[in-house]
Amino acid sequence: MRSPSSSSVAVIGAGPAGLMAAETLAAAGLAVDVYDAMPSVGRKFLLAGVGGMNITHSEEAAGFVSRYREASPWVSEWLAEFDASQLREWIHSLGIDTFIGSSGRVFPSDMKAAPLLRAWLRRLREQGVSLHNRHRWIGWNAQHQCLFDTPQGQQTKTHRAVILALGGGSWSRLGSDGAWVNLLQTQGIKVRDLLPANGGFTRQWSSHLSQRFAGHPLKQIIARLVLPDGSTWEKRGECIVTHDGLEGSLIYALSAPLRDQLLQNGQARLTLDLAPDRTGEQLAETLRKPRSGQTLASVLRKRAGLDTLKIALLHECLDKQIFSDAARLAASIKTLPVELTGMRPLDEAISSAGGVVREAFDQNLMLKDLPGVFCAGEMLNWEAPTGGYLLTACFASGRRAGQGAIDYLGL
Repeated sequence: MRSPSSSSVAVIGAGPAGLMAAETLAAAGLAVDVYDAMPSVGRKFLLAGVGGMNITHSEEAAGFVSRYREASPWVSEWLAEFDASQLREWIHSLGIDTFIGSSGRVFPSDMKAAPLLRAWLRRLREQGVSLHNRHRWIGWNAQHQCLFDTPQGQQTKTHRAVILALGGGSWSRLGSDGAWVNLLQTQGIKVRDLLPANGGFTRQWSSHLSQRFAGHPLKQIIARLVLPDGSTWEKRGECIVTHDGLEGSLIYALSAPLRDQLLQNGQARLTLDLAPDRTGEQLAETLRKPRSGQTLASVLRKRAGLDTLKIALLHECLDKQIFSDAARLAASIKTLPVELTGMRPLDEAISSAGGVVREAFDQNLMLKDLPGVFCAGEMLNWEAPTGGYLLTACFASGRRAGQGAIDYLGL
């Protein structure tokens, strides 16, 4: 392996953003040294692909960009140079085919992350990129040289430019532990607190619900949330009842506004439509009919189409007197209020919100107060739902930072 030298550019962090920055630099003829604290690269990328590597999304451009909420204007700059279609073409150039699933999500043909990562690392090595594992970045010395903790002790490295791609604060066991926050703040860089994104939410269930249904899927529902501007956000899907709350894809899609509501009010109210294929009038009509000796649970199951978990949720969230009023019960089935009181810890979330703020950077993702230092990926102040949006922006920001370093060096 080539020894690092002052003639090379350093990329610190070997996730998708860092590796894309490295490839962009190497393609321009620059020597590149990639450092990562873990024993091997791309650990979070590989784990994210265990259940099927969702690499991007086929949604049209305007809707795609809107997924990044208030960061959309910033992220759109990166996507203008490297969008979902270009990401797919890049994957194809590695010899990996892709396909669009029924949900619009894009996957590698074999649904796996490992073959893609292997092909990518092979290309990077062919480009001359040097990888240095077990090198934990611990900041700079007085001469602004990079300091690393390594198995051989602390080492000092000098580079022409540095790209930081250190991830957010979730899944710390895979490397993204947020330790960089303090290192940048001591340099006067403004960092917004890291918060859970695409994570679960908590509430105190009864012991019956917690013990009987923890881990069970809540299927075929519509979740609704009233946003601060008075509009209503809704999405159909499914989630998981945990021992102390809710999680899963439907909850992750709502995690940003739910989190914001929790931080502002101390709680968040989600309403669930437990019977999305029936109207309130249809439910009320069927619930008014004589039971003919059937229990209410049997009526709800057979006539209203509710499973045992949905019935248990009704009893969990509603006053007892509502069950004797067909109209009120039908309305509650369509708009069941679920109060959420907390969030699962940051380290359990799929990703994180917060990070280095937009005002700290120039248009090339170089820190204004640290010339020659660039940032990319999840350590920037943006977030996105699952579905390929996270990875796409990480790739695109890595490319932007890499090109920014090339411009900085006058190449």
